[in-house]
Amino acid sequence: MDDGLQKKTTEAYVVDALSFTEAEKRIMEEVSSYISGMFEVVDIRRATYREIFFSDEATADRWYKAKVQFITIDEKTEKEKRSNINYLVQAGTLNGAVKNIDEVMGGGMMDYVIAAVAETTLMDVFEYKKGVSADSQKEEEPKPEFEN
Repeated sequence: MDDGLQKKTTEAYVVDALSFTEAEKRIMEEVSSYISGMFEVVDIRRATYREIFFSDEATADRWYKAKVQFITIDEKTEKEKRSNINYLVQAGTLNGAVKNIDEVMGGGMMDYVIAAVAETTLMDVFEYKKGVSADSQKEEEPKPEFEN
């Protein structure tokens, strides 16, 4: 704080991990360099995002949860069916998030509707890096799943 005292805060992050244990380990490693003093991971939950849309723009410092509905027609009943899928979108503004969704989805063959876009309280997203050890952050040789 401005007066030199430390304030306890809670921050939300997304970590791409295979298990809760790996997620806790990675978040501790990623965040430890930015935080002074003690910190703890108080909650870990599976995210409902199907996919994450990253942005290369320097102003893209916010994360938006987007609910996208894919529209299909049932051939037997000829009725419209909508399937909801949640995405996490990095952008600087709400309009930027909508633009990013349209850029990614626009190349597809399925009809879709952006049903909702809302800003989240996420601080950052740490994606999985293939071939990089969380301990060393150095490239590792891929290991075969089964030995012959």
